Amino acid sequence: MAAALEELEDDGVIRGYQAVVDWNNVDEERVRAQVEVDVELDRETGYEEIARRIARFPEVATLRLVSGDYDFFIEVEGESMHDVSNFVSERIAPIPEVTKTVTHFVMDSYKEEGIELGDGDDDDRLSVSP
Repeated sequence: MAAALEELEDDGVIRGYQAVVDWNNVDEERVRAQVEVDVELDRETGYEEIARRIARFPEVATLRLVSGDYDFFIEVEGESMHDVSNFVSERIAPIPEVTKTVTHFVMDSYKEEGIELGDGDDDDRLSVSP
């Protein structure tokens, strides 16, 4: 098994490993946001070049080109809502090809990378009966 993993790593199939963190169980506060980004391409600039520029920012945890109402999906992490907001307004929005951004702050996470988070006992709401 170790040899197979090493071969996949050497071939670039496995690019890295990461822990799935349940931030509800950590004292350190982190803010995450999902940012929709629309861009307007020109003859000299394509999606790949824009993606390379955006991916270089350390605040960017995930960057995807997507189909639908917007072009890029960015998952951003910061120490506060203010930090994330400033990052989007001062670093992403000024990119010349960016025409629109929509930021969604993550309020809670229930599942990450296929792994359910939390212990399931946090729901103190009253049940609704007919």
